[in-house]
Amino acid sequence: MTSGTTINVGNAAVHYSRTGSGPGLVLVHGSGSACAEMTWGQIAPRFADRRTVITPNLSGTDLTVDDEAPLTVEGLAGQVIAVIEHNGTGPVDLVGFSLGSPVATAVAALRPDLVRRLVLVAGWVATDGDEYLRNLFTVLHHLGAAGTEAFSRLITLTGFSRGFLNAIGRDEVEKLVPLLPPTPGTPRHIDLDLRVDVGPLLPRIEAETLVVGCSQDATVPVEHSLQLHAAIPGSTYAELDAGHVVLFEKTDEFVELVRGFIL
Repeated sequence: MTSGTTINVGNAAVHYSRTGSGPGLVLVHGSGSACAEMTWGQIAPRFADRRTVITPNLSGTDLTVDDEAPLTVEGLAGQVIAVIEHNGTGPVDLVGFSLGSPVATAVAALRPDLVRRLVLVAGWVATDGDEYLRNLFTVLHHLGAAGTEAFSRLITLTGFSRGFLNAIGRDEVEKLVPLLPPTPGTPRHIDLDLRVDVGPLLPRIEAETLVVGCSQDATVPVEHSLQLHAAIPGSTYAELDAGHVVLFEKTDEFVELVRGFIL
């Protein structure tokens, strides 16, 4: 059974969902999500038989209301920290996907007492210095603010591998595109994507860490996951043959990989 709760964290009324029982497992969504359910809806139940699975909706999603100030990694990390503390389930295992990766990084670095194991999926250290990332995020920011179909098509192209799109075929791709619209909070998330820099926090991570790269990632190229791995002392690296949204392309492989790491 899934339950929803809202707590006040600074300037935000942060909503989160909780399901299952057992040690805590917190899943942090990426940018552009209307809610955590869009990212983790088919993943959370796979862990709920053994874990209390907690999925926060961070500022910029439809379910969390705030003053709409510019987002920061530390601010979003503070929301995750508050959710963990409110549940009293720490230390937890913490999984961050895409923008959720730098957010989870900050949680682990700032509050090592709350994180047992850390999984960073399709993440990156810093946007500045990679002109591909900077330009892609800039285009997505403009298209997201304009609310055009072009945003959804570009997200489809960069979010999924070519092989996956060809395998599901035109009809399924055309059904997929409308499911990926920009939300009102999308430009805020992508504005933060453009400013991410968690480099100074990486040496402070104490939790056992698994970095997961996606070999066909056209949103955040896999080299960024390798950089994360190299910068986090004692981390483990695994690579899945998928595009950015590995949670959908390789659901079974992803669940098996994470489950094996957090046992």
